[in-house]
Amino acid sequence: MTSIRIVDLEKRFGEVTALADVNLVIEKGEFFTLLGPSGCGKTTLLRTIAGFYRQDKGEIWLGDECVDKVPAHKRDTGMVFQNYAVFPHMTVFENVAYGLRVRSLPKAEIEKRVAASLRTVHLEGYETRTPDQLSGGQQQRVGLARAMAIEPRVLLFDEPLSNLDAKLRVEMREEIRAVQKQLGITAVYVTHDQEEALVISDRIAVVSAGRIQQVGAPWAVYKDPANLFVASFVGKVNLLDAELGEAMGPGLRCARIGTMELLVRDPLNFGGARVKLAFRPEDAVEGGGAGSRNTIEGGLVGASFLGAVASLEMDCAGSRIVVERHRPKAGDLPPVGSRFSFALPPESILLFDPETGARLRGGPVPGEAR
Repeated sequence: MTSIRIVDLEKRFGEVTALADVNLVIEKGEFFTLLGPSGCGKTTLLRTIAGFYRQDKGEIWLGDECVDKVPAHKRDTGMVFQNYAVFPHMTVFENVAYGLRVRSLPKAEIEKRVAASLRTVHLEGYETRTPDQLSGGQQQRVGLARAMAIEPRVLLFDEPLSNLDAKLRVEMREEIRAVQKQLGITAVYVTHDQEEALVISDRIAVVSAGRIQQVGAPWAVYKDPANLFVASFVGKVNLLDAELGEAMGPGLRCARIGTMELLVRDPLNFGGARVKLAFRPEDAVEGGGAGSRNTIEGGLVGASFLGAVASLEMDCAGSRIVVERHRPKAGDLPPVGSRFSFALPPESILLFDPETGARLRGGPVPGEAR
């Protein structure tokens, strides 16, 4: 197993800076995902690790070796591409064996490695088929088997599932994760799909405009976002303009959104009044009840049935807020105009600096569960 260390990396294309000040450590055997919108630099970073691009500044280390001057074909990495990149004129066996033949391995060793790779991706018996006789998922398995057969130090995935249908994406991401853990190999995976990243990763680096915004375990990135971009990009979020008011007890403060008043954690070392206030739709507790903090009432303006979840859009004193009902029943999509209330625990509310997008963290609140 091989670790990856990226130090002060920068990559430019003409006047455009694609990557800036990238510093990452990817541990041995880790499944590490680069997550971000199209054009954010995540694929550029992956291809720079692979050696397809040469950085303008910084260093890339694979284990104890600095590979800055090592060409792509000698870096001992395996790449799985978005468009499968299988050779249409070759059989499955020939595709998987290609990298081994380039390395001039003995015939017996090639046959052994190809058989092992195809067995790992459940393609035994497909050796003589050509790509036109395979489904998209099977072609992607061929690409994965070919990358594994060379026994690389690192596996690199460039949005490998984006061309597959939704059901097959779920199946393939589970297979990729299982194969990676079975082999114990270090993997770097690029995607723009937040759900995919949360499910498949040991850790995630959220990328925006060529810079790393946050690195952490999926739970931390979702529940404890470092800034406004991460909060709004990873998962659904309600985002409102608010103004901080007076203190409301130890560690708490009033936040006003129009005529609504909410208790929030008092942000430390923040002298401003205006903030961005955010919370996840699933954090709203319907009904609330006596003694509930931050009870909000609103009228329904739209509802969507999403299978496991019913998404309800409400008008609350002029602010649009989305809440969710999980495992909805037949009557859980009320008609437009219906009114109901929900409570919002102060600990579920996130505050951000509206100018910089930085997270505003509050201090401890007495009696609050940790």
